[in-house]
Amino acid sequence: MEALVVLVVLPIVVGLVSEFAFRDTTRASLAAAILSSLTVYACLELLDPGGTWNALAGFLVSPLAIAFSLATVLTCFGVLQGRRPRRRRRA
Repeated sequence: MEALVVLVVLPIVVGLVSEFAFRDTTRASLAAAILSSLTVYACLELLDPGGTWNALAGFLVSPLAIAFSLATVLTCFGVLQGRRPRRRRRA
């Protein structure tokens, strides 16, 4: 259950917070990517004091957290819905 929270729920929350904080797609995406990977590393350190997970394991699973946070930011901005095609004016 902790892995689901750390790898799915927490990055979605990070994406929402960065979207509300920056209101710009570029800055919010950068902040979400950095913060989600930092939260994964912090959670590995806090939740695993025995050291069974190392930094390499965090490095290997952090792209999943980054993907969830970036998808959240882009969904909030409506970028994933696509652009509407322009209508051509006929003369």
